[in-house]
Amino acid sequence: MQSKGLQYLYLQKCFKMIEINLHRVSGDFGFEAKDANGHTVHMDTSDESGGQNFGFRPMQMLLAGLGGCSAIDIVMILKKQRQTIEDFKIKITGEREPGKEPSLWANAKIIFILEGDIDKEKAARACELSMNKYCSVAETLKRSGTDLTWELVVN
Repeated sequence: MQSKGLQYLYLQKCFKMIEINLHRVSGDFGFEAKDANGHTVHMDTSDESGGQNFGFRPMQMLLAGLGGCSAIDIVMILKKQRQTIEDFKIKITGEREPGKEPSLWANAKIIFILEGDIDKEKAARACELSMNKYCSVAETLKRSGTDLTWELVVN
């Protein structure tokens, strides 16, 4: 178990100013984003908009961030409860506002699929805490008007 001092230092590190650098590397719209640790992600626009299908669309990145953020929360919570997660998958679907510029996410549904020696009630509570209390991406989407729903499957 970490001491409170180590937890504080970890939180300071997590919430410091973030810098992301983008560089066009493929065609007109293919960009590589890189963080301070050297992690990279590719983004592009659709073929129909002149892209080359080089990577995620920027709006898809928001949904991927939702999945990653909530997954980390859920795993942390269930590990503290000594639940054994053997596999964890997430499926996210979303619809954007029709006929608007910019077109925000109108709704998104996230399905958490957990396998292992997991108490379903504990898993449901972990999902609920993530989506309604801890996940900053979920809160960001909600504040923009996105109707977020979730479902849990435990095998």
